[in-house]
Amino acid sequence: MDTSVLIVGAGPAGLMLAGELRLAGIDVTVLETLVRRSGESRGIGMTIRTVEVFDQRGLLPRLSRHQPDGIQYGNQGHFGGIGLDLGVLGAFHQAAKTVPQSVTETALEEWARSLGADIRRGSEFLSLEDDGAGVTVRTREASGERTLRARYVVGCDGGRSRVRKAGGFDFPGTPATTELLLADLRGVEIEPRMVGEQLSGGMVMAARLPDGAHRVIVAERDARPQRRTGPPAFAEVADAWKRLTGIDISHAEPVWVSAFGDAARLATEYRRGRVLLAGDAAHVHLPAGGQGMNTGIQDAVNLGWKLAAVLHGTAPAELLDTYHGERHEVGRSLLANTKAQSLLILGGADVGPLRDVLAELIRDDDVSRHLAARVSGLDIRYDVGTGSHPLLGMRMPHLRLDRDGRTTSSTELLRAGRGVLLDLEANPRLRARAQPWADRIDIVTAHPIPTDDVPHGTAALLLRPDGHVAWAAPGSHHDLPMALGRWFGTPR
Repeated sequence: MDTSVLIVGAGPAGLMLAGELRLAGIDVTVLETLVRRSGESRGIGMTIRTVEVFDQRGLLPRLSRHQPDGIQYGNQGHFGGIGLDLGVLGAFHQAAKTVPQSVTETALEEWARSLGADIRRGSEFLSLEDDGAGVTVRTREASGERTLRARYVVGCDGGRSRVRKAGGFDFPGTPATTELLLADLRGVEIEPRMVGEQLSGGMVMAARLPDGAHRVIVAERDARPQRRTGPPAFAEVADAWKRLTGIDISHAEPVWVSAFGDAARLATEYRRGRVLLAGDAAHVHLPAGGQGMNTGIQDAVNLGWKLAAVLHGTAPAELLDTYHGERHEVGRSLLANTKAQSLLILGGADVGPLRDVLAELIRDDDVSRHLAARVSGLDIRYDVGTGSHPLLGMRMPHLRLDRDGRTTSSTELLRAGRGVLLDLEANPRLRARAQPWADRIDIVTAHPIPTDDVPHGTAALLLRPDGHVAWAAPGSHHDLPMALGRWFGTPR
């Protein structure tokens, strides 16, 4: 084998996965067609759940170093252009509102390289063959074509994924029905316009970016998707903007221009043999609220520790099936909410009454919390077994802990990317039962500093490396060794 895991695509999902695998000691190679990062940022900002994930791995300081004016956090969100207060969730973190995707990629690539990931730019994926014992990948580089052999291949190569096509994955859904044009501009002042502002001829949006540029998005009512081989000319954007708003922006300096649509597709499988998909390779949709990039990063965090456990031989290959089982449902939910938002943003006057009704409903705290959790990723609960404990399957909330007189937190305990058994009642019998798995989990005794996030009376929690609660006492209907065996394999 040339490498244990070959990742195709050095976007946020691919780089996050590379870092997760290296954190677990797995050798990984990343192939990226682009010789250097483009600097373009389709996504701006991070959801609350992704901020949690970055904090969990100690990555927030890396982001800050590449964000000269600092990261701005906030609780302002939207659902289909209708304002949404994310503060109703009472989460420890807030959404990061001003982080461009280019900064996210820079920080993740820096992290993955510092851990020893082999990132090869200027390497184009051509084909693959999975023979059951490994995967042979053919690539094209400046020096010519070559082949690489890997135990697993993960396609993180975007919505037009070549890995997905070469692996024979089905990608059903609905094609794009409209085209949206995007441009980041300098040398012009543009008044901010709310997400999905409705005009007689279509929809517009404008916002000032952290670097001082202005982003405009425009969608004319009957703008059918075009088959493009490159980005649209800026003149197309300027002309459409003037037709809809009456304002001439043709004198602006375009930083970059792009076009995208409202196609919604979801791979029927996230794994076929030794080939897996993550990020936009597995799901595409209207980029409402930046959920695509954030979901892709979370795909990688779910997959990384499982793939590492299988490669280390501490877990059976069947553990990888839980990656599809858990994340495919998240993808289905993602498409449902972004398709609903697409109707609200692009539906024009016909959906005006629906917008009005939804705006009224959002004033209800329960509705607001439901939608805020949906777009923030905080409503995700995995099937980890039956039980009555409310945290089972949920991601562990940030819990402050007293550990031998030193203050730490559940977030800090997860920095190493290992599982954690959190003993909150100093129970030696509990720790003894977990000892056979001590080579892959950290057994920690600590006392919670009072918080409303953990139910009163919780004696112990088993956290997976991705931060989700796999077992709790009291409340789980199976015992600790059974949970440890399911998620961490047979003890040595």
